[in-house]
Amino acid sequence: MFDMRRRQFVALLGGAAAWPLAARAQQPERMRRIGILMPYAASDTEIQAHLRAFRQELQRMGWTEGSNIQFDERWTGDDMDLIRANAASLLEWKPDVLFALGGRVLPVLMMKTSSVPIVFPSGGDPVGTGWVKSLARPGGNVTGFSSFEFSIIGKMLEILLQIVPGTSRVAFIYNPDNRNASFYGRSFEGFATPLAVTPVMAPIHGTAELERVLENFAKTPN
Repeated sequence: MFDMRRRQFVALLGGAAAWPLAARAQQPERMRRIGILMPYAASDTEIQAHLRAFRQELQRMGWTEGSNIQFDERWTGDDMDLIRANAASLLEWKPDVLFALGGRVLPVLMMKTSSVPIVFPSGGDPVGTGWVKSLARPGGNVTGFSSFEFSIIGKMLEILLQIVPGTSRVAFIYNPDNRNASFYGRSFEGFATPLAVTPVMAPIHGTAELERVLENFAKTPN
């Protein structure tokens, strides 16, 4: 008799425990929002291909656009004013997470929110730029991947000198709006001197300035 009552009690308890689960299963899943901020033109086929891969992987994991997830994209090109405006616009939509690329974009987003998670797919020196406290323990609301080793800049210069012996001047073209550029630039200057190469710093704020910089640099030989 005791065993029967115990079995009945366990069965009743199990059924009661299932009630809230069943109730939750009947509730529609909340739509999650991912804000995407890219400092490129929407016509950039390479970046678009990367974003397609990002969406496809999310879908493989059960996140389907229009069903349980929504993407809010902003494409800004090289316009820093547009980057700042779109960062604010994205946050007004209260995203669950922000997905952003570029050293020009991350500092803007970090100034505007310390609570919304920010994920970057690649970064040169996230610790040096202050994006994270350390690679092992990022802290804060920013995390992502670092895939660049600064010593490769020295290897680039060595290969360049093998291809074009006698080269004495090399230009480092960079965007000063990107804080990562200062770290690349210092490494470039550090590796150039032992190789007897004069480093030339050539800042540009967008691809439209590239032709002018190249023409000026080409006026001096070697």
